[in-house]
Amino acid sequence: MFQILVVEDDKELRDLFCTVLSENGYISIPASDALNAFDVLEHKYIDLIISDVMMPKMDGFEMIRSLREGQYTLPILIITAKESATDKREGFLAGTDDYMVKPIDLNEMLWRVEALLRRSQIISQRKTKIGNTEFDSDTLTVYTKAQEFELPQKEFLLLFKLVSSPNRIFTRRQIMDEIWGLDNETDSHTLDVHISRLREKFKDNPDFDIVTVRGLGYKAVRKG
Repeated sequence: MFQILVVEDDKELRDLFCTVLSENGYISIPASDALNAFDVLEHKYIDLIISDVMMPKMDGFEMIRSLREGQYTLPILIITAKESATDKREGFLAGTDDYMVKPIDLNEMLWRVEALLRRSQIISQRKTKIGNTEFDSDTLTVYTKAQEFELPQKEFLLLFKLVSSPNRIFTRRQIMDEIWGLDNETDSHTLDVHISRLREKFKDNPDFDIVTVRGLGYKAVRKG
């Protein structure tokens, strides 16, 4: 089960978030402020952090900057009343992965948590292989017998997602949410462009094809 650290100084809200997470199959761990959160992280493995910004002792932005400087790569979701574009920019520059403004829809919080965990699993699954083609997420590189392809990040994550589950159909919405994020305003045509680029680069690959499933999305299939 995934362990989620909830960093929120408002006890009522902290308890609510923890209860909702627990009822939906997560192990929720409360922390009343950033210092309490650091203590938890020293003793427990945490899969994801949900954090407020305006807290005593250290605000959420400073906490996130400290975590990123300390090489913590786990996904972080900010839930805060700070709603201006400047605040959001500061949050993302600090290293958050997603940002929600209070008051929030608890179902939407769960959807975002699920999407962040899926995305982080893609990244933590460092390597995979189909036939003689190897995919290395540390270097964003695809190795074949004949050539190496260092891909842009979005292209690599898209390809890695497909080839990690051969024959599984991923809908366009699933792919857009997981690779570009739930709040993305990117035109879905961007996905088609990325698929076209990947097909062109790997058109002679003997191990896999990227197949369009009309009306649904895409899948990778093994050749032979």
